[in-house]
This record gives sequence, C-alpha cells and structure tokens, in this order.
Amino acid sequence: MKVRAVVAGWLLVSLAGLSAQDAPPATDSLTLSGFDLQVRSDSLHRADSLERERLQSRLDALSPGEARRRGELEARLDSLERIEAARNDSVRAQVEALRADHVGSPVLLDDDTVLVVHAHLGPFGPAERAANTSGRLELLVEEGRFDAGKLFVRHGVETDDVMHGEVVLLSVTQRDAFWERKDRRAVAEDYRNAIATVVEARLARTDPLQMVKRIGLLLLVILLFGLLIRYLNRGMTWAGDRLFRWGRRMLSHTALGGRSFAFSSVIDRIVNWLVGVIKWVLILVIVYLVLPIAFSIFPATEGIARTLIGYVLDPLKDFGHALIAYVPELITVLVIGLIARSFVRFLRFVGGEVESGRIELPGFYREWAMPTFNLLRVIVYAFAFILVFPYLPGSDSPAFRGVSVFFGLLISLGSSSAISNLIAGLVITYMRAFWVGDRVRIGDATGDVIEKNLLVTRLRTVKNEDVTIPNSAILNGSTVNYSSGAKERGLILNSTVTIGYDVPWRKVHELLIAAAEGTTDVLKDPKPFVLQTSLDDFYVSYQINAYTQEAGKQSAMYSELHARILDAFQAAGVEIMSPHYRAERDGNAPAIPQEAPTPHAP
Repeated sequence: MKVRAVVAGWLLVSLAGLSAQDAPPATDSLTLSGFDLQVRSDSLHRADSLERERLQSRLDALSPGEARRRGELEARLDSLERIEAARNDSVRAQVEALRADHVGSPVLLDDDTVLVVHAHLGPFGPAERAANTSGRLELLVEEGRFDAGKLFVRHGVETDDVMHGEVVLLSVTQRDAFWERKDRRAVAEDYRNAIATVVEARLARTDPLQMVKRIGLLLLVILLFGLLIRYLNRGMTWAGDRLFRWGRRMLSHTALGGRSFAFSSVIDRIVNWLVGVIKWVLILVIVYLVLPIAFSIFPATEGIARTLIGYVLDPLKDFGHALIAYVPELITVLVIGLIARSFVRFLRFVGGEVESGRIELPGFYREWAMPTFNLLRVIVYAFAFILVFPYLPGSDSPAFRGVSVFFGLLISLGSSSAISNLIAGLVITYMRAFWVGDRVRIGDATGDVIEKNLLVTRLRTVKNEDVTIPNSAILNGSTVNYSSGAKERGLILNSTVTIGYDVPWRKVHELLIAAAEGTTDVLKDPKPFVLQTSLDDFYVSYQINAYTQEAGKQSAMYSELHARILDAFQAAGVEIMSPHYRAERDGNAPAIPQEAPTPHAP
C-alpha cells in the first residue's frame, strides 16, 4: 500500500504539472507521452477503484467492537478519494486545454451524426470508438434487430454503458463526462436518447408506406413545377404584348421635325429579347428552388438538398454576419462622411457670399471664390477618404492592395500631362489672366473665351472656329487680354497709313481723326489721336489711335475705320500711296478714284 501511495503521489504531481502550454495537440489521438500518461492514469484509476471496493468490503465486515480497525480503513478510503479527486481535477484541466482545437470523431448513421466522441478508452482512440459504435448501429439496423425499447444504460463503477439488449454500443467514462461538462450518468442518458432518435428517424424513412408517400409527394412537386412553368410562359407572353402595345403607343405620340419615329420593329425586337431574358432567369430560379425540395423528400438525397440550399444560404449568412460585424465601422464611416459633407456645405455658403460681394476678404478677389471652393472641396473629400479607407471592407486584403497599386501605377504613368494641365489651370485661375467672355489672343489664336476649366481653355474665333488650348501651353506662352481693361480705361485701336511728304501733316491728322470719330463704338472721350511713328525716305508713317470699350467688336471696327479713312482721304484728294510709285509716274494720273465719295454708312 505504501508503494501504491508513492506511485499515486508521483502521478498526481506529474498530472498537476501538465499545463495548456505543455498539452499535446488536439488530434484524433494523443501524442505518445500524453497517451502513456492517460493509460497510466486509467490503470491507477482502475486499481484505486478495486482497492476502494476491497476496503469497503472489509469495512462492512467489521464488528462494532473493532473501532480501531474501522478508523484505519476509513482513513485509507479518504486518502484514496482525495487522490482520485486530485487526479480528476488534473484530467479536467487537460480536457479544457485541448477543447479549443479538438474536433472529435462523429458516430455516423447514413451520414447523420448521432453523437461525437472526444476521449480515449484504454488503447482505443476517439476515431476507433466512434467507428465501432457506428458499425454496431449499422448492423442492428440492417438486420432489423433494432428495438428502441431494448436501449438502456448500465451503470458501473468505472463506466456507464449504453446497451441494446446484451450488446454494448458505447461506454461512457469520466473523461467523456469532462468533455461534455456533465455528470457521467447524464452523458450516458443523452447518448442513449440521441441513438434512439436518429435510428428511429432512419427506420421511419425506410418504411415502405413512407416511401409511397414520398413518391406521391415527388409527383406532386413535379406537377406543380410544370404548372408553374406553364403559367409563367403565359404571364411573360401577356407582359410582352402589353409592352409592345405601350411602346407603339408611345412612338405614335413622339415626333421629331414633324415626322414620327418608325422604330416599332426595333422596339419589338428589344422587348422580345428582354422578355426572353427575364423568363429564363425566372425559370432558373424556380428550378433551383424546386430541386432542393425534390431532393429533400428522400433520405438518400437529403445531403444534396442541404448542399444546394447551402450554396444560397451560406453566402447570405456570411453576408449577414459580416454586415452585422461591420456596423461599428459603418457608423464611423457615416460620421466622417457627414462631417465632410457639412464642412463642404459651409465652404459653398462662404464661397457664394464672397462671390456675390456680401463678404469681403482683404487681398482675395471675388473671382477666386468658386475656384477656391472647388479646390477645397476636393481636398476635404480626399482627406475624408483617407480617414475612411481603413474602415472599408477588405481594405487590408492583398487583392484590395493589388488593385490600389495597379490603379496608382496607371494614374502615374498615363496622366502626367493631365496633372500638368490641372496645375496650370489652378495657376491661371489665380493669375486672373482672363475670364469667360474675354477677347484674348493665345499664341496664334484670337477669339472669345467660351469655356475655361482645369484642363483646357476653349476660344471661339471671329470665324466661329472653336479652338481648344491645353492649360499647360497657355502657362508656358504669352496671353493678350483685350477685354480686361476695356471697360475702365478703354482699348486702343490703331492703324498705320503712309502719306507722301507733299501732304501737310496737319491735314493728315484732321482726316484720320475725323475718320476715327465717325467709326461706330469709338469713344469721344478720350478723343482719338495720331502718332507720326517714322519719317522714312519717301513717306511719313501716321498711326491713328482710337479708344473703345467693345473689345469683342475689333474686327468690325477695324473694317469700318479703314473704310472711313479711304473715304476721307479720297474726298480730300490725298493719295494713300508710297512716294516710290509717284516718283516713277511718267505723267500718269494720281491713284485716286474719280467719282465723288459718298458718306460712309456705319
């Protein structure tokens, strides 16, 4: 007995030192050291059980006068019970350490899981115990010897056995009870009830009367399926006819340029195609819904029905769980988006007030208000997206990162010119070089600005030609704005004529000023003036300058000005001709029209 106490104490210390970190991995069988430890523990448990029975027998056989002997036996029984309790605590701790990763081995009957075995029993692992129980159940069912009334639990000292008559179906140990976190007898009763339920369901499925009922139910499902398809075809035909009539009625009331559209045949084909697509989609959905119902009628095909339903329900479940789990992140995204939207609305209000002049900011022009608002709006939304990005579903997945890198590479390689135009558009905006409606000259193109955005500027020339100029080209070149100072200071129109030295310059000045003052849209104040720009070898260059506020009418004004100059000089008998020609005349008449000039009509 002393030797047994020493061995039991050593085992108790060994079991108590086993922690979750040192526990063997959860597989269908323990590791070699864990298995040896379990076998040794079970061996000591059986020896202690036999010893307790022997001591209890001896204690019961003592006479009332043997008190001393009775005390010794009771002390030894208490010692064995304490050792057994400590051993059970260690085994329970080992089971809890293995629970997270251990799956267990199922007892199966026609692919139905009856129960799950987790623990060893002597040299047999969970998989062997489950297979033995499955084999016994299959044999009883196939031979027709199963009777639920013969199922009972036989309680023993070391195990509680689930019995069918004289056949042991499964033995339940204390370790099985630890896995189920219940009393050993309660676990055995649960196993008995589970076996009875599954086997009775199996027998009910194979009953001939039940088979006839299932065949009838299958025929009913097929009949309902055929009727559903038939009425679906009729309904889609009716819907197609209604769509055809509606389309023709709409076309009969639609006209363009006084002529009705003649597209009824095209509309008919489109509607027919749409109705066909919708019909086949509905048929596929109905077939997919009917197949699980048909397969679930017979036990042998129930697994197929569960698989087909799982193809639809499993993604929906995963989506629902993911959606519920995403609710906190979704709230964060909504809050960030609401703050960004509110701030943008505030910026739009301030920009509108500045643009209308109700708010004045020193050094900030009204024309800058909306471009600045658009720029700040992009910055605010970009910053909000940066804050929201970590909360987006799948933002940390490798696929999401790969797509992000791909698009970033495309943008960096393919949009260098676009980015340069964007930056140039911003710079031009804050340079205040021109605005929509101004008459400008950019490079070789002269016209009115009809569109100005961050990428390009469009001009419409006097010939109604639309010219598109990239903003980067504008920033790298020179721009002439004829309209920027026309309203306040006036735009100066100028033209140069050459007159010979034989004509008094005062006369020339009078004629040029008179022609300018008669030109439409030329300002009377400031008055037109003449500059003598050069004294050349054979003639004098006179430049007429006139003010106007209509920069967009330059072409018409120049044409009228030149016409009036010709009329004025013709009426005064002054020849607009280089002296080179007069010096070589040989008696030819002056190059002046002989008919009298008529007043120029503006």
